[in-house]
Amino acid sequence: MKSELISVHTGDRDVVVDITGECANFVRDLSDGLLHVFVPHATAGIAILETGAGSDDDLLTALEALLPADDRWAHRHGSQGHGRSHVMPALVAPYATVPVIDGRLALGTWQSICLVDLNVDNANRSVRLSVLSA
Repeated sequence: MKSELISVHTGDRDVVVDITGECANFVRDLSDGLLHVFVPHATAGIAILETGAGSDDDLLTALEALLPADDRWAHRHGSQGHGRSHVMPALVAPYATVPVIDGRLALGTWQSICLVDLNVDNANRSVRLSVLSA
């Protein structure tokens, strides 16, 4: 199994970061297999969705409606509403698996692999890319 840890800067606001390019580069020399993308953080997730046409913003809007950044959360260290970041991975899983065919990600036309981060207290994230070759 081939595995690599990449770093992603997420800044100090809710964000969806497209990491499809990094994932495509990671698998380009392989033939067939499965790419597993995993974020080893308790407050971030991986989503496959369309980006650039508003879906990424719509996801953040939906998460804000479901998980407001206020003081309702029992988990209360860090910035206001930090507890919602610990609930988010139950809705946006911390992993995704994508088929690789002939060294290319077998994504749909408008699909991108994205890191979703609501934790404004942590500006840098790690993402583990692992591939199981056929």
